[in-house]
Amino acid sequence: MNHLEFTLIVLGISALAGYLGSLTGLGGGVVVTPVLTLLMGVSLHHAMGAALISVIATSSGAAAAYVREGFSNVRVGMFLEIATTLGAVAGAHLTTVVPGSALAIVFGAVLLYSAWHSVLQHAEHVSTVSDPLAQRLRLNGAYPDSGQLVRYGVERVKSGFSLMFGAGLLSGLLGIGSGAMKVIAMDQIMRIPFKVSTTTSNFMIGVTAAASAGIYIRHGYILPSLAMPVMLGVLGGSVLGARKLAGAATHTLRLVFAVVIAVMAIEMIYSGVTGRL
Repeated sequence: MNHLEFTLIVLGISALAGYLGSLTGLGGGVVVTPVLTLLMGVSLHHAMGAALISVIATSSGAAAAYVREGFSNVRVGMFLEIATTLGAVAGAHLTTVVPGSALAIVFGAVLLYSAWHSVLQHAEHVSTVSDPLAQRLRLNGAYPDSGQLVRYGVERVKSGFSLMFGAGLLSGLLGIGSGAMKVIAMDQIMRIPFKVSTTTSNFMIGVTAAASAGIYIRHGYILPSLAMPVMLGVLGGSVLGARKLAGAATHTLRLVFAVVIAVMAIEMIYSGVTGRL
């Protein structure tokens, strides 16, 4: 395979990853890294570096559309980014000392968790109760649904903030957006409606990734020749996914997505245990 063929294949894979990551709120890194590592023969650290850049592209492509359409809660995202940024910097430093085999096992476990989370039936709930801290920070919001604005409250702000540090730690350690943890913190803990949680996650993952990107660059984990097609592909896919989200019935898509990344997760764990990575 010559360089042009390699680049075109990576571009196509990245576009699909960006589309799926945009629709599910998980970020394209959960697809890009295992595919580059297991199928394309890229080293794990360089794959994570390229995926980290793709996460920034996913957020850049989808976030603007979601904010314009009124889905993302920008105040919630900016507040929670304090915790995820601190976690991302800590995780990026850990990457330089944790062996590749251990990273592969952790990554596989995160993929399995993401697959399980992706197929869950997410009942749309609208909380009418607000945490006193949420009221002081004006975190409550509204989102469009069937031509109307649905208003919602935000609960358990401190618990959600604490979980976000763990999401940031995984993001910096593995070069992913850790969108699953972000969505769970907002949807299940803070009781923010699922579409708002998903779109706000997309808004946040780019900032989280950018916080640790400098550390990856300093250690030589980001190769421009690999990161560029990954970034362009994910950006195009995420923009398309953002346009489809509002009216999408995504359960079948989530099921297929979950099966694919579950298979990748098992292979990543096996490769880490046997020392192939």
